[in-house]
Amino acid sequence: MMADIRAVIFDFGGVMTSSPFEAFARYEAEQGLPAGLIRQVNATNPDDNAWARLERSEIDVEGFDALFLAEATAQGHPVRGSAILPLLAGDLRPGMVAALKACKARFRVGCITNNISGDRDPVTAAGVHDVLGLFEIVIESSKVGLRKPDPRIYMLMCERLGVAPAHCVYLDDLGINCKPAAALGMSAIKVTSEAQALRALAAATGLDLG
Repeated sequence: MMADIRAVIFDFGGVMTSSPFEAFARYEAEQGLPAGLIRQVNATNPDDNAWARLERSEIDVEGFDALFLAEATAQGHPVRGSAILPLLAGDLRPGMVAALKACKARFRVGCITNNISGDRDPVTAAGVHDVLGLFEIVIESSKVGLRKPDPRIYMLMCERLGVAPAHCVYLDDLGINCKPAAALGMSAIKVTSEAQALRALAAATGLDLG
């Protein structure tokens, strides 16, 4: 092993499932919107915009619908938030599910997910509950009132797992969420594809994930 790894912490959407960015791109193309518009709206005022407030349960989905519309309109293209939420659900990646099981057999395993409270959250969709049940600890932004990249949510996971950050591997598909994990001392892996994630996780843990 490259380090004394005792825990592996996974993001969910974009790691355990295919990336919602693919669905964003398809929607933009279908609607004749500029490529990258949705991500641009979400990246503007990222700590207090509609997306951040929804994931901390500070607004409900109806509030998100209106606030996202205002933010998108400010970017020159009115898009309702209600059109964006269905795009979040991805397909489970079987290789990552198998890797999670392999990690669980040897390490503590946790999941930190920025999600939405209630039935509208794609993470609660059918077929996902069984995978969520594999994690020892699941921390949801909508339940704890914190969201990545706030360092406090990573430390909360470490406290619940009983493992120091230096002994953790962390996987996320967003670089902005990997940075605080790395700053805390975790071995951070930015996921760009299932195959790449499996290679990097194998290298970090010493497990055979082929």
